[in-house]
Amino acid sequence: MNDNTLPVPAHGQGQPPHGPLPQLHGQPPWGPLDDHLLYTCGVVHDLTRGLLCNRPPLPTTTRLAPGELSLAAGPAARSTWRPLGDGSYTQTSTMAMGSTGFVVGALAVNAMGNASRRNQAMAAAQPRWVMENGHGELTITDKRAIYSHPETWLDLGWTGLATMDLAAPDTFECAFHDINGRGYTTIRLHSLWASLIFVLAAHAAFPAHPRLLSHGWLPLGFEARAAAHGRPCPPVR
Repeated sequence: MNDNTLPVPAHGQGQPPHGPLPQLHGQPPWGPLDDHLLYTCGVVHDLTRGLLCNRPPLPTTTRLAPGELSLAAGPAARSTWRPLGDGSYTQTSTMAMGSTGFVVGALAVNAMGNASRRNQAMAAAQPRWVMENGHGELTITDKRAIYSHPETWLDLGWTGLATMDLAAPDTFECAFHDINGRGYTTIRLHSLWASLIFVLAAHAAFPAHPRLLSHGWLPLGFEARAAAHGRPCPPVR
């Protein structure tokens, strides 16, 4: 399954209508993010009513635990909150011979070079969001999100997260204790499934999260917008 083929975000099975929906006056066109949000509403509706087990599993090559239900999949990217360097740099020394003016100039140039390298090293030591190499495949189940990538693979079990939030409609942010001894790691997953990851993690491990209690993971007026586009949305608020 990819981001262009989504399950019906309601109670039945099948595929959403093919072809572009007409653009309504005063309404932005219905897009892929809307499809993902609508499907997420269907999952939340079933989850809060104890009906999630009635959903058929999504076909996936990801190894699942007994009873684990695969719900969605699609492409994603990862960024990590980390520095690019450790603050170290190589300091050079210059020996100059000649006139006084030449020696003074050479030493000044050397000092400027050292200062520049020191400033660059200090800047590189400041943490920032770093986009990791390439894109991966994201699989979401009722228990975790699995980001498959040969270099930056992640297995994010909901109960193993220390913090989490929805940084943007397409950005899930979380922190967890790195099992490889690198302390706490803060990452972002960039995916149209970000809201689905958020609500599943919140229901499982962060039931008092303000964004969950306020339904802030879903844009205001989304239900009316979906209805206007002929896509009924199950009640989730």
